[in-house]
Amino acid sequence: MIEQFGMNASMSRKPDCYDSARWKILCSLYNELSHHCRLVTHEKARKAIIDYIEISYNPQWKQARLGYLSPAAFTQQSFKNQLPLP
Repeated sequence: MIEQFGMNASMSRKPDCYDSARWKILCSLYNELSHHCRLVTHEKARKAIIDYIEISYNPQWKQARLGYLSPAAFTQQSFKNQLPLP
């Protein structure tokens, strides 16, 4: 399929998982959106992608760089840990 679309396969070195992470979110996004909605216009596609990231991906996806918290949980924890303003 990669050759069919004129793409190059890319694999990063062992300790560098960033290529894999990008593909993981893109595959999840494709699976979720392609089966549940029809994206007729660019604006509908844009809104569906933003909704997917904000509603499904950020609240759930745990990331090692954030101490194995999801971006939403990390942000919430950061606000809790802030010092109160004088």
